[in-house]
This record gives sequence, C-alpha cells and structure tokens, in this order.
Amino acid sequence: MELAAAKSAQESILSGAPISGDSEKGDSPKKRKYFMVVGINTAFSSRKRRDSVRATWMPQGEKRKKLEEEKGIIMRFVIGHGATLGGILDRAIEAEDRNHGDFLRLDHVEGYLELSAKTKTYFATAVKLWDAEYYVKVDDDVHVNIGTLAETLARHRKKPRVYIGCMKSGP
Repeated sequence: MELAAAKSAQESILSGAPISGDSEKGDSPKKRKYFMVVGINTAFSSRKRRDSVRATWMPQGEKRKKLEEEKGIIMRFVIGHGATLGGILDRAIEAEDRNHGDFLRLDHVEGYLELSAKTKTYFATAVKLWDAEYYVKVDDDVHVNIGTLAETLARHRKKPRVYIGCMKSGP
C-alpha cells in the first residue's frame, strides 16, 4: 500500500536520481526512468562486508556513475541511523559516504528486530527517489553478478508486477 502511495508521489519529484545523500533536485523537468535500483542492506558493524562488495561487484566512482547514466542501474548500501541521532555510528557512516558516495540513508532506527521495517522503508524510499522498472533488495553478505541479474530482469520486462526471489512461508 505504501509502495503504491510512494510511487504516485514520485510524480512530483522533478529530477533524476540523487547521488548518495543528495536531496530531490535536478536540472531537467522530466524524471528519468531507471532500469533497476539495487539496495544492499547493511549494518554499522559491516564495514568489511561493504568493502568486499565494493571490491567485487559494485563499481566505484566514475564507473558507478557511468553504470547509472548508461545502463540505468543504481546501487546503494542501505542503512538508517543509530539510536542516538548524529552519534559516533552515524558519523562513521557519514565519513564512509564522503569517501565512496554509495549510501542511501533511511529515516529508520537500525536494529536487528527492525529488519522488516527497514526493508519496507527501503522500498518506499527507493520508489520515492527513483522511477525504476525493478527494485532489488540484497544483503551485504550476498555477492551479485549484476550482468546476469540485468539479463534475467530484462527477459521479464513485458510482464506486469513481476516478483522474482525467494518467497518463504511457514514458522
């Protein structure tokens, strides 16, 4: 429900995708359509995992910007904030983001028992910020072959409301 509301609210956003912590601003009156937005769930304590992702499957710097511009693929580490807003944990992420520019900060207090709420907030935020055909959520301990993922999603472009993933049921 909130995803649908966020999707309709995105029409009022005039720009393309913000880079990292940038707000909703831009040069063009028409919003760009992206192919996919990949949100990589991470935690304050997961610096080594983020570095591993950066070293393997997430392009850095100009290569990441080129992927966004030419292929329409957005990739961001997704994290909220600590219980103490602006505390040492938040400052460490802000410093890392200044170096890499690859975070999407959520209005969400981080906590293991809050992972479902974090996922919901990620999707609502991503839909609000970027108009994309696909929204993807992975964890920072998963290594993705972006080329294969893009090919797989491209095969399903004409199908409405596609869900691809692991749907679990039961206790």
